[in-house]
Amino acid sequence: MRTHLLLAMVALALEACGTKDAKPDKETKSKGAASEGAMCEHGVLEAICTKCNPKLVAVFKAKGDYCEEHGFPMSVCPIHHPERGGRPVANVATDKAPPDGTKVRLKTQDTARLAGIKVVPAERRPGGARLEALASIAYDATKWAQVNARAAGVVRAVKVDVGTMVKAGTPIAIIESASVGADRSRLQASASRVAVAEANLKREKELLQQGIAAQKTVLAAQQELDAAKAEQASAGAALGVIGPSAGASSYVLAAPIAGVVTKRNVTIGHMVGADNQVLFEIVDTSSMRAEIEIPETELRRVRVGQEVVVTTDALPGSEFKGTIDYIAPEVARETRTIKARATLANPEATLRANMFGRARIALGGTEETVLVPRMAVQRVDDVDLVFVKLAEGEYEARRVKTGVREGDRVEITQGIKPDEQVVTEGSFLLKTETLKGSIGAGCCE
Repeated sequence: MRTHLLLAMVALALEACGTKDAKPDKETKSKGAASEGAMCEHGVLEAICTKCNPKLVAVFKAKGDYCEEHGFPMSVCPIHHPERGGRPVANVATDKAPPDGTKVRLKTQDTARLAGIKVVPAERRPGGARLEALASIAYDATKWAQVNARAAGVVRAVKVDVGTMVKAGTPIAIIESASVGADRSRLQASASRVAVAEANLKREKELLQQGIAAQKTVLAAQQELDAAKAEQASAGAALGVIGPSAGASSYVLAAPIAGVVTKRNVTIGHMVGADNQVLFEIVDTSSMRAEIEIPETELRRVRVGQEVVVTTDALPGSEFKGTIDYIAPEVARETRTIKARATLANPEATLRANMFGRARIALGGTEETVLVPRMAVQRVDDVDLVFVKLAEGEYEARRVKTGVREGDRVEITQGIKPDEQVVTEGSFLLKTETLKGSIGAGCCE
């Protein structure tokens, strides 16, 4: 690909640095553009197909972009990446960014000094690669409760308001219910029936021993006692679900978990029914969840158990740590991302639901990664560029893939090697040079 791109850029250089009267041949230009985008018989862009152009194998191997198994550049391998259709993600025909490897030569060596161009070495960082992805904060679903009425009735008292901290079992409302009163009456009646049945059974057993009563009367008394106990248990179970008593026909609605009341949808005198109407919401915010959007192209690098550090713009300087505990089995159609989840400790309740932030995922491994200053990365359309100093007055544009951001530094996962001299101050000037061809300081090729 480098060979073809250099040929294309030589043409641009001749146009930019040649005479003003020189005009390109329209027919030749259109034919060149057509062939440049042609697909070969292998299903890959012909200009970068290593089977059609074996000399390109060494170029892609040097860049770490080669599939040994199938003999194609890994970035366009039709077996590993059928979704790309044999074209690179950052295709030079689809954006305004300069092709990878575009060189900028300044007229004189003093031009760099006068333009304020400065370089620093790309920094090595051991410890494996990392992935940065967008994240949003949500409640921990295992620590979130919606409280409903247990039986239809009228709210007689409300004990809490939004923002109230409660413990599990704390009374939050008292509801008067006719059905609860009926159940309590039934429970009392069944208790009396049990007492009578027990006394009757005892008497029948004594009469049986004296030879006065028959065995069948004892059995009948036993059946009556069993029926009475069953009725008592049924009434007791119904009232047990409803909750503690607050009078003959009222019951206490209690908090099912410890946390803070985030919603209150009732007032005194409010009619409520057992129809799943939410009266209160309670959330324990001691832990929150980060819902992380993983690009589908990065899914193979992410797995359950990896460590995550989440930061938010709303809380600069604060980091929240956790581990990935879930990866969704489906890809979102609109965003082409997979949702991953991590639980984060939040003891001071500083994280809030629906905050947005970024998640840094430790992918593991022992390979080194590269860090460069953030100001070294220039962006054109959706392409990140870094300029590398090759010699005095000579620089090369590299299309790079960025990883996590750490303060004023950015991780480069592809395109830059450790210790290469990257341009920091003045990189914008070089970007302008590549976009306009020449602004008087030099030429691009």
